Amino acid sequence: MAMMIQIEDVWRSYDEGRIEVLKGVGLEVRDGETLALVGSSGCGKSTLLNVVAGLEVPQRGKVKVAGQTVNDEASRRELLRHQLGFVFQLHHLITGLTLEENLLVPAVAVGLSRKEARGRVRELAAATGLERRLDRRVRELSGGERQRGALCRALMNRPRLLLADEPTGALDERNREAVFELLMGLVADRGLTLMMATHDPQLAGRCQRMVRMRDGRVEP
Repeated sequence: MAMMIQIEDVWRSYDEGRIEVLKGVGLEVRDGETLALVGSSGCGKSTLLNVVAGLEVPQRGKVKVAGQTVNDEASRRELLRHQLGFVFQLHHLITGLTLEENLLVPAVAVGLSRKEARGRVRELAAATGLERRLDRRVRELSGGERQRGALCRALMNRPRLLLADEPTGALDERNREAVFELLMGLVADRGLTLMMATHDPQLAGRCQRMVRMRDGRVEP
């Protein structure tokens, strides 16, 4: 099976190299696989997701997504627009806009027609139970609705890869289960590859594979 993600000897540090966060990480994720990254806070899970997404650049090593090396601004921009979606722990929606306006932002960035963009909004809203919330400003939505909206936004450009950084970490138990079930259902229905960071061993255990990180390294 083809590899969706190939990470080779990736190093990432901060403060001019004094704080090493990733230390020679190597990892492969198959196309269509669901993988959970687990480990304590500060072990490097979020940084690794950011590097895969092209949001951060490693000092050393190589990252390939869908066979393409992510090594410059153009490749990172192409990746974010067309290959992957990212769901953050905090929704990162623009609170002054309506939910629909938030969902249209990534569509505008890639030049979709208004008709096609609105069609995708309606499709995702129906899939997530948000049809009647599209005209509400983000500040009027509940925590669970905001996170479902963030999931919709991540899927607007029909990515092949979904990255999720503690996607249910800010929710109460009821909403956590509902959002996670929705996330996994959408991943399965669309045949996506999922790479998720989580502290929750129960959620991690529902992915096809679990990888533990410790002190900036992937455990064997």
